[in-house]
Amino acid sequence: MKSPRHSFALTAGVLLALAPALSSRADYPIVSHRYLADPSSLVTKDRVYIYCSNDDESPVQGSYNIPNVICVSSSDMKNWTDHGSVFRASDSTTWAKRTWAPAAIERDGKFFLYFGNGGANIGVAVGETPIGPFKDPLGKPLITHGTPGVQPARNMWLFDPGAFIDDDGQAYLYFGGNGDDNVRVAKLKPDMITIDGEIIKMNATNFFEAAWVFKRNGVYYFTYSTTPRAQMRIDYMTSNHPINGYTYRGVVADQPPINNNNNHAAQFEFKGRWYHVYHNRIVARQAGIPTGFRRNLAIEEFGFNEDGSIKKVVYTTNGVQQIGRVNPYARVEGETFHAQSGVETEPCSEGGMCLADLHHGDWVRVVGVDFGANGAKKFTARVASGEQGGTIELRLDGPEGQVVGTCKVENTGGGQSWKTVSCEVKGAVGVRDLCLKFTGGDKALLNLDHWKFE
Repeated sequence: MKSPRHSFALTAGVLLALAPALSSRADYPIVSHRYLADPSSLVTKDRVYIYCSNDDESPVQGSYNIPNVICVSSSDMKNWTDHGSVFRASDSTTWAKRTWAPAAIERDGKFFLYFGNGGANIGVAVGETPIGPFKDPLGKPLITHGTPGVQPARNMWLFDPGAFIDDDGQAYLYFGGNGDDNVRVAKLKPDMITIDGEIIKMNATNFFEAAWVFKRNGVYYFTYSTTPRAQMRIDYMTSNHPINGYTYRGVVADQPPINNNNNHAAQFEFKGRWYHVYHNRIVARQAGIPTGFRRNLAIEEFGFNEDGSIKKVVYTTNGVQQIGRVNPYARVEGETFHAQSGVETEPCSEGGMCLADLHHGDWVRVVGVDFGANGAKKFTARVASGEQGGTIELRLDGPEGQVVGTCKVENTGGGQSWKTVSCEVKGAVGVRDLCLKFTGGDKALLNLDHWKFE
């Protein structure tokens, strides 16, 4: 049986209950088929990758169980691709069991993933691509409570690493938690896996967790989550130096709506716009389960005043504009979408991830698909089915929108036995949202790897 987390379609009753905080379904949540939290960002030329704590395996009540890192990415900030697990500590290290609040950074064509092994120590893994596979290069933690410079500290949490490389090539790792004097900075050698000198101490007013640094117009911005006493906001300081001289500047963002608990965020620039990625708990709320240990991703745009101060984030549910359009005449992964109801993802035997265990009425919606003036004539998909098969309805704008094609899928011999199917398309013209709606009998229908139009 499917978990209720896999459906996010707000009812009128829920909308009324959440108003005015929630006016429409959009950019909170994103990646609504998973429980993900503690986001950090890595920006490349064409995509932004978000690395997350994975709450999918946490018990609904009791405590966090975060054994692996999930990565999602987008090229247009509206449609997100689920890359699945890119690093699992218990499988890839001999010393770590947890991967709290990861952060990744690129240097010289390699990608370095830092993570907290609970609050005990911080590790690093290395990969050749943003989505790994990541491997443990040290066979031990990078930073422990015994690393010179970490102590003395009162009730120090050793986690939430935030990686930053300055314009001069010097790399830093910011981390720590649970006290104004518990901010720490490690200078990293060019190999990114060796500490350069003693750990450096910093101070931040009401510092709790989620250390993060970015640079804009020569100014260093240090953002962090404040203590419960300070409402668990995201506050910030600025300086003209990466590790000292910081001055408190105010609030980046208040406690997120539908959260009322721990807070974690990162800020980044992508294609000329600035974003604040965070987590809240709207998906668990909608699923009717306790929200304590099941968080979900959300994102918002923000800006700066003329003096460089941050314009405080205003939370919306549809505040992010799409950058570019989806080309339906190139391969599109099934696990790339803006909104969904009922879907799950799993690793695909042909590589990457796929939509899996699709049932009658499940759907995904891809926004901003540019079919062009002449329109599409044919739809092709890579599918698998170990049961009765089913139908992929191609609908414009939403799950009840105009049907422009119907693609039949039969039993292929197994959920990972892949076959290519196709159908004719009529009426898909211009820029529209595309909804793939899955219909059929009362059992699991099919899995979907990727699709394209002709």
